[in-house]
Amino acid sequence: MSTGPVTPDGEVFATERDPRLRLIIPAVVAVAFLMEQLDSTIITTAIPEMARSLDTTPLRMNLAMTTYVLTLAVFIPVSGWFADRFGARRIFALSLLIFTVSSAFCGLAENLPMLLVMRVMQGLGGAMMTPVGRLILLRSFPRSQLVTAMTYMTLPAIVGPVIGPLLGGFLTHYLSWRWIFYVNLPFGALGIAMALRYVGDIYGDAATRFDFPGFLMVGTGVALLQFGIENIGRPTIPVPMIGAVVLLAVLLLLWFGRYARRVAAPAVDLTLFRLRSFWVGTLAGGVCRIGMNGVPFVLPLMLQVGFGLSPIESGSLTFVMALGALLVRPVSKHMLRLFGFDRVLFWSAVFGAAVTAGFALIGPDTPHWIIIIHVVVFGLARASQFMTSNTLSYADMPSAQLSRATSLGGVLQQLSVSFGVSVGAMLLGVVTWDGSPLTPQRFHEVFLLMAVIPLLSLPGFLRLRPEDGMEVSRHRGRALRG
Repeated sequence: MSTGPVTPDGEVFATERDPRLRLIIPAVVAVAFLMEQLDSTIITTAIPEMARSLDTTPLRMNLAMTTYVLTLAVFIPVSGWFADRFGARRIFALSLLIFTVSSAFCGLAENLPMLLVMRVMQGLGGAMMTPVGRLILLRSFPRSQLVTAMTYMTLPAIVGPVIGPLLGGFLTHYLSWRWIFYVNLPFGALGIAMALRYVGDIYGDAATRFDFPGFLMVGTGVALLQFGIENIGRPTIPVPMIGAVVLLAVLLLLWFGRYARRVAAPAVDLTLFRLRSFWVGTLAGGVCRIGMNGVPFVLPLMLQVGFGLSPIESGSLTFVMALGALLVRPVSKHMLRLFGFDRVLFWSAVFGAAVTAGFALIGPDTPHWIIIIHVVVFGLARASQFMTSNTLSYADMPSAQLSRATSLGGVLQQLSVSFGVSVGAMLLGVVTWDGSPLTPQRFHEVFLLMAVIPLLSLPGFLRLRPEDGMEVSRHRGRALRG
């Protein structure tokens, strides 16, 4: 028996029993995360072709995206309870099966209603897949190796939205829109086999009763909020109705906040926010991510609409954003060890804001190699912020609360992605409120406005102390000097 680090229950961590699992488990979970992230964006470039094939309009095809995202938002909060009750391996494999089978039926869809039903099923699988996969990683690695584990987990979330539209356009152009769903089949089958073979069946507190009233409040509130956010940028209902939907969502979530104080085990554990590293990583980090998540949406529009580039040219330039994420991974542990979570998060937010504002200096005549360098640097800043804030969120979390923390963190991460896209779309609408065309100057104004958002997270990052997340970062210098 290994004498490596053990869990709070006295068990040796899976990755200490078998060092091969240090690569295998993150790889299995990362593939699942990438599938889920790709399906949030991959159909964007295929919508016109899908609308023609299914005999509907591109506007109605927007429902194929909305239903998927709404289902994710509704069911993520209960994923932790299912993992505790039935075992993380079992739920993870089942979620992969649901996602893979529904992907096949999405590709076989003959009309829009069938596609929407299958997208709901995909969303159900994705909602369980992401937080339960995160839980498996957190419970398979000792805290000292958490940075490595969270890096593998965060990379797909950064890369997926970047390559999704490019991959969707490629498959639609050269094969068929149906292949944007069929491509999930071999990865899903491999993921299921690997999960059943290598992932331990981790259980939590199975005696906790399921909070159905709380789930209804949170699920409905989050779904309405997500629906309202989606409509800010791409309205499918009148503006007064959007305001009413968002107001109702806020009221439901506030109602749940009062309800949760009177319940022993609410659907979402709001007491998690008492832990400074969690609320800073999820809330302050979420605000910072909103500003940066708008760039992958606005930048391709500027390149195509503002500069007149083709979709393939635009996709080739924005795709290199993923290189920044790959460059950050080898140095993230060293940065945290040298500077600690507090300084890395603060300065990566400042750097991210500066690079976001830098897109305002790019014009139609800017050489493509300069654009590529700037996009890579932005990807580096974005990945640094995302990986560090995600790792901090769970760095000091007690093991008994990990399942609830991953569920709540998953909801907030999903909302930060949606907010980022919607804020970008909303700002584009604001700068063209008088009906003026989307010129490069208008896009420059939007990038400058978006650059302000990461700066709003700085007061939260200043609340951190040098010792926060120290077990993970191994940063000792200032704490010892203090």
